Order: sequence, then C-alpha cells, then structure tokens
Amino acid sequence: MNFNLFISKIQQLKNSRLGGLDAQFRLAPKMRLNYNHKKIKANNPKKAAVLALFYPNEENETCFLLTQRASYNGTHSAQISFPGGKLEATDQNLESTALRETFEEVGIQQKTVTILREITDVYIPPSNFLATPFMGYTSKKPEFIINDEVAETIEVLLTDLLNDCNISSINISTSYAKNIDVPCFNLNDYNVWGATAMILNEIKELLK
Repeated sequence: MNFNLFISKIQQLKNSRLGGLDAQFRLAPKMRLNYNHKKIKANNPKKAAVLALFYPNEENETCFLLTQRASYNGTHSAQISFPGGKLEATDQNLESTALRETFEEVGIQQKTVTILREITDVYIPPSNFLATPFMGYTSKKPEFIINDEVAETIEVLLTDLLNDCNISSINISTSYAKNIDVPCFNLNDYNVWGATAMILNEIKELLK
C-alpha cells in the first residue's frame, strides 16, 4: 500500500469499529481461548503497552515495525514482537509506556510518532501481562538504534500483512508448552504467532 493512501485512510482508521477479541482469537493459540475476562482479572495481570508503528520505506510503500527479541533465559526469548514493555511508575499512561519503550528499544524519538488509536488489550498468559496496543505512524522511515533487548528490527510491508496467503500454522515447543499447533503469519520468513499475531489480525481486519 502506498504511504499516501495509508495517510488518506487515517480518519477512517480512527473511526472504524474494532474487531476486538473476535478478530484476535482468529489468530490465537487454543490455550489462550481458556482465559475469559473473569479469569484474567482474577490473575491480576501486570500492565504493559506496545506500539504498532507504520512508516514509508524508500519506495514510499507502507511498512510496519516488528522486532526479534534477544535470546535470554526467559519466557519470550527470541520471539517476534512489537516494541513495548511494562508500565513504569514514571509513565503518565499506557500510551507513554508504548512510546518510551519504543524509544528505549529501537531509538525512535517520541516527538516523531503520531498515535492513531488504541486497540484491544491482549492477555499474555505465560508472563501474566495485559498488553495495550497502540497504532502510530511516522512520516519518514526512522533510523533504528537497538538496545540489548532487541536482536534485530524487521521491516514488514503492509501489503504482506493484508495478503491472506500469509496466514498459516506451525507446531512449536516453548518453555511453557510442548508440541502445540498455533496459527501464525508468515512475514519476511518469520513465523509470527501468539499475542503479536493476535494484535496483527485485529489491525489487518481494521485496515481491510
């Protein structure tokens, strides 16, 4: 999608009804479906926020940013995600959290980002986080400066997300589940699943 076309759709994006959990659950692992609102609330999840950042590449095609987490001895080691993290006491709100974490992880100045809207919270059972996603954009491609939490940045064409042929499923084993089938997006030769795929599917349906 040409970036000028994306910009022309901004008001529509702000006003359109979200797909919510119905959209998210179409790309959710089966184990995630076991958690309803009451059960999530009972777990008293920690608050977090992530940013889905859109920007033009050198050909003025609309892209968005994913990151591959650095490898570590933890739940989300080496997984594909949006920049983001947990709410800190110094953050004014969750939007501030998303912008601060994006700056810390990939070096994007907060003043260059225009927030479009907040979308549906997604619960992440393995780490007991309730993450609030925000959609935002910059008018030109950022220069990424990654910190030690990030192994690499991944630039994905929006047209690839919108292409239904890039939805698939994989069998995985993680630190908390063994030999399970999960739905995923195949983007830039990466399998994107879990909370990130759930957020992406809500964004995809919003854009379509």
